[in-house]
Amino acid sequence: MKILCGIDMGGTKIEGVLLSLTDKGFDVMERYRIPTEKEKGYEHILHQIKKLVNHLEEKAGISIDKLGIGTPGALDPLSQTLKNCNIVCLNGQPFKKDLEKVLGIPIEIANDANCFALAEATLGAVPEKVPDAQVVFGVIMGTGVGGGIVINGKVLHGKHGIGGEWGHNILDLSGGPCYCGQTGCVETLISGTGLEKFYFQQSGEKRNLKEILERQQAGNDPIAQQTLDRLIHFFGKGIASILNVLDPDVIVIGGGVGNIDLLYQEGVESAKKFMFNPYIHTVFLKPKLGDSAGVFGAAMLVN
Repeated sequence: MKILCGIDMGGTKIEGVLLSLTDKGFDVMERYRIPTEKEKGYEHILHQIKKLVNHLEEKAGISIDKLGIGTPGALDPLSQTLKNCNIVCLNGQPFKKDLEKVLGIPIEIANDANCFALAEATLGAVPEKVPDAQVVFGVIMGTGVGGGIVINGKVLHGKHGIGGEWGHNILDLSGGPCYCGQTGCVETLISGTGLEKFYFQQSGEKRNLKEILERQQAGNDPIAQQTLDRLIHFFGKGIASILNVLDPDVIVIGGGVGNIDLLYQEGVESAKKFMFNPYIHTVFLKPKLGDSAGVFGAAMLVN
């Protein structure tokens, strides 16, 4: 049996887990959450993590000798500082070095999309459905759009620490300005936020994604149908670039938009129009682990 510790950092909470791995699978030994309290600053967050680790050790009666942590941003491989975090006090900080000093143990870091991809590739939907998969692309389509690449059970971070960040490829200028400074990013078109914005622009009515989907399914709202048709078209165009470059065995689609069944039939058919191949053998899966994927994936960083 192998015991792994993972921590998932969020803007409001920090969650930790101890997983025991065996040849037959895994069990959750301990799980605990504490508030992030980001308003108290960088040093306070470091010590909140220490408090969490100490709690897990005490509850399980073990000493943790290494730690995996998922962050809302990414560790820059060259500067060894965090970037692109929505917990802004972490940006520009040597977080890995400082946390290792506070805890006295080595840590591994990946962003939340990479942790999602790693969890589903090693513990979730992929080993259950496609156990021989070597290359897995994990997609998060929610408020924003992100992604992570896992090859033979290991995260591909990339030279700049942005491996898998397909959400900020330029897809179509009709998506409008993106917060990243570009125009027409994947995220502006097929995120939940982007879909709701398009519906409002066309109808003048503000509706959330759940309502838009319900109206499309009822068949009495042509703007809702137009919104979903647009999603299918641009999902196909956007994911085809991943298929062409990475050619993965499996794509797992997480996030609220990933719950839309149309993506797994019409969305895949749409991708065929843009892919440099006449057919698609890549398997598209819904995730299995739900909200646990982030913290489970963090633990698997140190497997």
